[in-house]
Amino acid sequence: MFKALSDPVRLRLFSRIAAHPSGEACVCDISDVGVSQPTVSHHLRKLREAGLLISERRGTWVYYRAAPTALNDMRRMLDD
Repeated sequence: MFKALSDPVRLRLFSRIAAHPSGEACVCDISDVGVSQPTVSHHLRKLREAGLLISERRGTWVYYRAAPTALNDMRRMLDD
């Protein structure tokens, strides 16, 4: 999890999703992080693979939300 967040773009994406007022964000709402759309998709896939994000396709858009246990799991690792 920490390795996935070590990339500045991934950290920025995860932060935007986790802090989104509705608790989830459409890829169209978070894609302005200074890299191309294919690169955003690559980083979002890496965050999903690390267990940090959950995604759901709705029509043509994909919505992302932080995995419910991800932050608690990272907290526990740091406490140990």
